Amino acid sequence: MHLFKLLAATLTAALVIAGCGGQPAPAGGPPAGPPPLTVVTAMPERQQLGVEIEAVGTALANESVEITAKVSNRIEAIRFDDGERVKRGTVLVELDRAQTAADLAEAEANLAESRNQFARGRDLAVTAALSRAQLDQLETAVKTAEARLSAARARLADTVIRAPFDGQAGFRQVSVGGLVNPGAVITTLDDTSVIKLEFTVPQSFLSDLAPGLPIEARVDGLSERIFVGKVATISPRVDPLTRSVAVRAELPNPQRLLKPGMFMSVTLRGSETSMLVLPEQALVPEDGRNYVFVVNNGRAERREVTAGLRQPGFVAILQGLTDGERVIVDGTFRTRDGAAVIEAGTAPPAEPARP
Repeated sequence: MHLFKLLAATLTAALVIAGCGGQPAPAGGPPAGPPPLTVVTAMPERQQLGVEIEAVGTALANESVEITAKVSNRIEAIRFDDGERVKRGTVLVELDRAQTAADLAEAEANLAESRNQFARGRDLAVTAALSRAQLDQLETAVKTAEARLSAARARLADTVIRAPFDGQAGFRQVSVGGLVNPGAVITTLDDTSVIKLEFTVPQSFLSDLAPGLPIEARVDGLSERIFVGKVATISPRVDPLTRSVAVRAELPNPQRLLKPGMFMSVTLRGSETSMLVLPEQALVPEDGRNYVFVVNNGRAERREVTAGLRQPGFVAILQGLTDGERVIVDGTFRTRDGAAVIEAGTAPPAEPARP
């Protein structure tokens, strides 16, 4: 009777275990582990990339000058209109030339007289009627008269003010009959066929800069327009206060949309170097560091990497990876270091967006 009760209790316990779904572990073997994770991997691709730099700058005319007079004189004629485009050599203003024309005529007469006297003195020197010293004085008088004639011609030329280069005239600041003094502004002249854009970048980007780098610029009021140019000059000095370097770029401006003095935003890419590129979702950030999972012999290996240039959809890896390694890009947040994985597919290569 006692044995019958013991067998009944054992059978009841077995039925309870079976009803709860418990299964005994296989005899002589380790407990069964979690199944492998299914992941998607990608291989880093090498791309020629350059760091992207953003700055703000000021637009300048390719050539800009204030038109002024060299001498005090009265304005006799104005040959340009406000805002007119003029060619190099175009007459802008004519000054009174009566006095300078008379001075020129006098200088011409003095030169003619000096040459005549020198010619007679040379004939007399042949017969020793005139000393060598006297002949030298006559020759000096000729040279002096020639110099005075040149000066008179220059003063006469200064009565006509011409455009020094092709450009657009500004507002005229004088009127016919007015008296102008040396240095007084008559108008301005700007050549805006090319715009010089000056901006500064931090010295940390100095190694990425080089003449000829392409740039893109935008300006408020023309936000939909992108103006493309290139770096022309990089200053040889770094500002000791801001630790930045000045850069000058040139932007073609055939439609004259850009004006000197405009405030513009600038984007440029530094010198390109070969970098490994991964899809951005492969990165696992943690405590200010970046990690990736590399598949090695069917298991995930957690590895710290140094991330570089980022653009939508991809990131450059500076350290921590080599060519040919397979990196998990889908399933990273379910993966643990050393976990078994199965590669379900391979993601397409990362393609950085080009400007």
